[in-house]
Amino acid sequence: MRLLLKLVLKPAHQKVPIEDLIMALLSTIDFPPIIKKNDGFAHGRIDLHSHTHCSDGSLSPQTLIDRAVNYQIAVLAITDHDTIAGFDIAQEYISEKNIPIKLISGIEISTAWQGFEIHIVGLNIDTENAAIQQLITEQQQAREQRAVTIGEKLAKCGFPDAYHDAKKLAGEGSITRAHFAKVLYQQGHVGTMQKAFDQYLGKKGRNTQKAYVKPTWCAIEEAVTAIHAAGGSAVMAHPIRYDLSAKWLRRLIVHFKENQGDALEVVLPQMNPQQRQTMLNYCLEYDLHASMGSDFHHPNKWSDLGRNLTLPDEAKPVWAMWT
Repeated sequence: MRLLLKLVLKPAHQKVPIEDLIMALLSTIDFPPIIKKNDGFAHGRIDLHSHTHCSDGSLSPQTLIDRAVNYQIAVLAITDHDTIAGFDIAQEYISEKNIPIKLISGIEISTAWQGFEIHIVGLNIDTENAAIQQLITEQQQAREQRAVTIGEKLAKCGFPDAYHDAKKLAGEGSITRAHFAKVLYQQGHVGTMQKAFDQYLGKKGRNTQKAYVKPTWCAIEEAVTAIHAAGGSAVMAHPIRYDLSAKWLRRLIVHFKENQGDALEVVLPQMNPQQRQTMLNYCLEYDLHASMGSDFHHPNKWSDLGRNLTLPDEAKPVWAMWT
């Protein structure tokens, strides 16, 4: 600031080089010391939650990368459900094409807490770590068994080939309820994919028990432990979507913090300002870092890559833990 004042207050007959003015102005800006110039986080758009067809997304890892570049995303995390299969594919594609994007290794782990399914995102993980690989194996086994049981229930509802068709749709990726929903929708059994959840696959409502199967996921603490063992940061995904009262949401966040959770997803595309402020307040109260992501699954105007993603100034960015 002193340097800037000296330059500005110089007599009118003394010309000041524009470069000196720029440097003086930059010297007044308090750049966070944790952010490095070339790490991709200081500039550009950041999206730390996205999916590919390796789980329930619609795009291949390569197509997702192309879309991210088109949307001027500088930093992207692929966080498929209980799998890291898409990361290596995307990273190889980036290297081959010399694409200017920073890819963060990630995963979205399904966990069980008090009868609720809570998703924990692992960011910046070592994908070859033994602990995370073991957890993925166990989660995939639980996911497959759940899918078989869902298929059996749907068969009793008059859809005998539902499991086979959903498995075919998933390909080599993780099979999810979204695959069953898509099968029911594509075959004309329901008007929308949401109706497939409302009538058959979801947990709530009078008719949802028809093909709902309670998951047998790992506990939150198991997910956090595996993520930390892999050198990553554990982030609670979309806390506002769990349909919890304020009292129960606080209990969940306290449990997460007590089990060494690192961050909350503070910003999602369809959050209103009050919801963002509430999530920020939880971060400040419990000394948690903040993350943000679109939770992109397929192209749409509501939650596309990078849409409405700006971290509040008061938040501690989760990437500060890695940079």
